[in-house]
Amino acid sequence: MNVLILGAGGREHALAWKIKQSPECGSLFIAPGNAGTATEGTNIELSLSDFSAIGDFVLKNDIDLVVVGPEAPLVDGFRDYMEGDNRFSGVGVIGPGKTGAILEGSKDFSKGFMERNGVPAASSRTFTAIEIEQAEAYVRQHSLPVVLKADGLAAGKGVIISPDHEDALSNLKDMLVGERFGEASAKVVIEQYLDGIELSVFVLTDGEAYKILPAAKDYKRIGEGDTGPNTGGMGAVSPVPFANEEFMRKVEEKVIRPTISGLKAEGIPYTGFIFFGLMNVDGEPYVIEYNVRMGDPETQVVLPRISSDLLKLLKAAADGELASAIIETSPEVASTVVLVSGGYPGPYQKGKQITGLDAVPQGPVVFHAGTRVKDEHVLTSGGRVMAMTGLGKSMQAALKQSYEAANAVSWEGITYRKDIGKDLEAFSG
Repeated sequence: MNVLILGAGGREHALAWKIKQSPECGSLFIAPGNAGTATEGTNIELSLSDFSAIGDFVLKNDIDLVVVGPEAPLVDGFRDYMEGDNRFSGVGVIGPGKTGAILEGSKDFSKGFMERNGVPAASSRTFTAIEIEQAEAYVRQHSLPVVLKADGLAAGKGVIISPDHEDALSNLKDMLVGERFGEASAKVVIEQYLDGIELSVFVLTDGEAYKILPAAKDYKRIGEGDTGPNTGGMGAVSPVPFANEEFMRKVEEKVIRPTISGLKAEGIPYTGFIFFGLMNVDGEPYVIEYNVRMGDPETQVVLPRISSDLLKLLKAAADGELASAIIETSPEVASTVVLVSGGYPGPYQKGKQITGLDAVPQGPVVFHAGTRVKDEHVLTSGGRVMAMTGLGKSMQAALKQSYEAANAVSWEGITYRKDIGKDLEAFSG
């Protein structure tokens, strides 16, 4: 089976790493990929917005399955493009069409979807720039802290939690009038703050059946102790100690099933991953957000814990045969620590030479994200540069591997959090 993965981050390297392990995998291509994916398959210089060029590549290389990593091509209608041309009738696609991708593409739509389908979530209202006065009045009487969310895609950075009303009003104006997140904040969702602990739950679905993947907890803020601005993710662990059997039963009953049945009831076909960003509030799950793809860096801890053949699972989903598929999960703990460029998530420099990759001890897996190769040297090319994933019988053992790998490599300005998993020690014993 020839496979094309679309994307260039750590998630896509993890997908390539896992798919390559399948005996069903023939030629594996990643577009555009990074320095790490080049060791798993063949990187192809394709723009993720150039659907025509991607389609031509699919035909010329007899691609059987396209796995879409990031959200933007899905929101822009990649699946719709493929389904609209009978030349691609035999090609499977993992990822929903535009009508499904709007679950992530519009926070306002997803909040309405949750309400219509009885999915537990924080109360909220949505405003546009012409409603700035009403929005400000709503903020002034809102309970604290105030959660502000850009409606559209903002690379995981479109959520602001304001501790007081003045800060909320300033951020609201900056988002709606100042266009801090561009078109993504043309609408802003003002949301109730949920006091709990976050986790991520993932399913793979063919629109009818679904398989629940290992849960994970990621760490969004740049600073230790969850301080500083949000990032795309600074680390993750799986499993999640507090996501016990009873809690996951509630997640399936109150969140997953109503979501899958809601998609069917609203006539939204869906094949691919659904990422449930959840808050555990006193043992009850609430949905913070939907994503229509795997998370990053959660993928780097979820996939190493899946014992099953991932490619077979993806093909079963693409063929509408997921009900008969079996997913097996390792009991081991996985952790990942993300190494980032100095200055991230603000302005940062690219092109820094990475040293020490050959000194990473055996055991941990290095998943590349913002890297490229030039003159046989691996250079930084993004904010999040790589993720170091450890696997062990305990969280401490897994984290030991992750940090040994992190300590082995270096480049000018390298930064990473030293406290991944620390907040879970009380749960894990």
